[in-house]
Amino acid sequence: MEQANSISAEQELILQNARKRVIASIGKNMDLYGITQSIGHLYGMLFFQNKPMTLDEMGEAMEMSKTSMSTGVRTLVDLKMVNKVWEKGARKDLYEVEMDWFQTFSDFFSLKWRKALEINLSALRKSKSELSHLLQQNSEDSQLHAIVQVDLAKIDEAIRYYLWLDRLIDAFESGDIFNYVPKDAPPQG
Repeated sequence: MEQANSISAEQELILQNARKRVIASIGKNMDLYGITQSIGHLYGMLFFQNKPMTLDEMGEAMEMSKTSMSTGVRTLVDLKMVNKVWEKGARKDLYEVEMDWFQTFSDFFSLKWRKALEINLSALRKSKSELSHLLQQNSEDSQLHAIVQVDLAKIDEAIRYYLWLDRLIDAFESGDIFNYVPKDAPPQG
């Protein structure tokens, strides 16, 4: 007995509509990652592929130029949302979606947060040093002293926040975050 390898037109329509809905949703929400809607659609299309694709195949599927596909894929690779893969006998580069969305989220936000943390901590520490030096040079000026102390307190609170963010980033990078917020919700009971 031979198994049927095809699906009906009605089943195909339901399947394609379900996929299109998810792809559209992904595209709309990719601004969270600083990605355009069209690159989000590319990611969504790749998500539903069951095999790696070349730029030419993506361009044909998305009806976009190879240049646009190249730019979009490069963005997704840089964000670690798409991986370049090797396949025996393939002459062109192949790409597939990183299926571990937990890792994608961790990688993306760790990278962005770490950059912001370093920039802001550097500015805060430099300003704190300058203000402390200003206090030392003008220790008799009570009005200046009061103003600078308020600013120093604000800077110390900001530094405290960024040191906390540094620990949070470490927890994302090490995977320890999942000890506190498990990937799967505990059973409801």
